[in-house]
Amino acid sequence: MAKSSRRTAVRRGPSDFEGQTSELGAVLADLRMAKGLSLRQVEEATDRAVSNAYLSQLENGKIKKPSPRVLHTLAAVYAVPYEALMEKAGYLLPAGIGGGRRKRLAAFAIDDLTAEEEEELLRYLAFLRWRPRS
Repeated sequence: MAKSSRRTAVRRGPSDFEGQTSELGAVLADLRMAKGLSLRQVEEATDRAVSNAYLSQLENGKIKKPSPRVLHTLAAVYAVPYEALMEKAGYLLPAGIGGGRRKRLAAFAIDDLTAEEEEELLRYLAFLRWRPRS
């Protein structure tokens, strides 16, 4: 007999996950299940902007840092603060760090970036942060 790999839903409200250290994927899965939505229903709710396959990879931790656009779309579907998902994904520092203000990547102040440009900027930022300094 095959075992079911289905997760048990942990019911959380929109603000219950803010400030916790759980992974983004687990938070997204919990939010989806708390809303009683399937992966396909979320895909439909996003007008196919987020595919069910992509969402599955997010929830299972195979994709750890989705684009801010994806997070914005999911925040609207799940009725949670966009900033909270941005914080979970590592784009924003938790409140109270850095003088009590939230910080964000300067690149996201540019409204007309394509998804490819956004990803390239993130890769470059990662390179800058991890390169040896003289």
